[in-house]
Amino acid sequence: MIHKHYDVIVLGRSIGALTAAALLARRDFTVMVVGHGERPPTYRLDQHVLRRRAFTLLAEPSPAWRRFLVELAQSQTWKRRIAPALPMLQVVAPRRRLDVPPDMVLFGREIDREFPELRRVVDELYAELAHVNGAADDAFSHDALWPPGTFWERRETARYAAMLPYARAEPDADLLVEFPRGHLFRSIVTQSVLFATDLSALPPPFAVARLHGAWTRGLMMLPRGEEEIEEFLVERILAHGGRCLLDERAASVHVRRGTAAGVVLDGDDHPNGSSFVITDMDGETLASLSGGEGIHKRALREWPRITSSVGRFVVSLLVRREGLPEPLGPETLLLPFPSASSTLAGRSMTPPPRAAGDAGVRPSSPRSTRPAGPGRPVVHLQRCDLPPPSTDTLLVAEILLPDRGSLSLLEARQAVLDALTAELPFLERHLVLVDSVHDGLPVWVYDGQRRRLVERAALKGAAPGAEPMVRQLEVDPPGYLGLAGEPIRGPIERTLLVGRSVLPGLGQEGQLLAAWGAARLVTRTDRRKERMRRDMWSKVEIG
Repeated sequence: MIHKHYDVIVLGRSIGALTAAALLARRDFTVMVVGHGERPPTYRLDQHVLRRRAFTLLAEPSPAWRRFLVELAQSQTWKRRIAPALPMLQVVAPRRRLDVPPDMVLFGREIDREFPELRRVVDELYAELAHVNGAADDAFSHDALWPPGTFWERRETARYAAMLPYARAEPDADLLVEFPRGHLFRSIVTQSVLFATDLSALPPPFAVARLHGAWTRGLMMLPRGEEEIEEFLVERILAHGGRCLLDERAASVHVRRGTAAGVVLDGDDHPNGSSFVITDMDGETLASLSGGEGIHKRALREWPRITSSVGRFVVSLLVRREGLPEPLGPETLLLPFPSASSTLAGRSMTPPPRAAGDAGVRPSSPRSTRPAGPGRPVVHLQRCDLPPPSTDTLLVAEILLPDRGSLSLLEARQAVLDALTAELPFLERHLVLVDSVHDGLPVWVYDGQRRRLVERAALKGAAPGAEPMVRQLEVDPPGYLGLAGEPIRGPIERTLLVGRSVLPGLGQEGQLLAAWGAARLVTRTDRRKERMRRDMWSKVEIG
């Protein structure tokens, strides 16, 4: 017996899953979204809000996101929500600090100050990045399937893929060939890409250009980060008649005659019927939800192998604002190792001595005077100033933590704190609390400089033990153009994938392209709604 029938049931609450749900609800399909156990972006200790994931809106300038806003007539609403990140990216290394502002003239001055020997090659690099990203914007603005599946889809997508520079380049081609080996600027580019991609290793050259370009071509931010974009997407789904059960989870996928026919929610005896099941899980997890039933022969024979050996370890730090240097930007990369470039500039790297009595004064720059410590991780740091009357700032720090590296899961929190205090010397005396959901350790709460432990049972919205990290992926064999992993069509008929495993090479933008592909496949099964979508009008958007 079917409980209730929907055109589409979406499992997951990622940006890809919610974007697909919002598009289909806008196109007059009946949609139900089930969170399927994925935890919300934030959790609490008393009145303090902490984040379990770092979130940077790297896909905001993508045509995939802009087309979404136009179809839902939300461009003006969206502009009121976002604010520019100033600077777009900041890099802090031992005796170095580089800001990447939106103004290229100012950026040129930054390069002249920190890397004068590289001015020509940096100018050439960013001119090439502008060319690559312009071509990518043209290609991704078309309603094609990325990655393509059928012969006709491959033929259509190949026309647009031919527009992409480096798309057919050798996987080990080096965009930074003009830069000296071991130079700090190489690390700036590669580390920004590693934190933007969903692959555990550096992606192909086109993705390197696309992802580093995402940091440096008008980065925007949301005041409440991932929580705010989730709220925005859920509002759109509900506004168009969809249903959102973000705290529910699916017990199984109901398969009838070899086709996904619905989802059984946890605690229900009967399934909710659907014509399609869309999910941000990987194909293997989806197949296990069906109990192995309905997997088609081609998936059994050719399905790519998705593995992971690296996770994103995230630490939330609440800090009194006076303990942070004023110039610390909203997005910062802390690079711990000294570079060969330190000796190339032809000038002393020793900062001017500090006056004897100013140890407690707010530092004027996040530039560190300490040498790099051995084994310190690269940290992606986000600064989130809390609204008045709070005088605190939330720092969200993430590192890429290998399963078999020198740093264990239980040591990672202290290693992140050590890396931050090495570059932000007055941070430690202004800490309020430090926590990570990934290590299962108690919350560190600070009274002055004294640390006390608070058991995890006191947290609201967090598990009492360790929660799994978001994983970086390895794909064998690599998919379309080296960017793709699993196909959009899932291992069971009438299932579609929109998660990180579909286009991991492109990170957040890959999830949006997968969402567009899934929405297109569903829409084309209903000629009336496909025609309505072609004729659909939206109010004229000015600006």
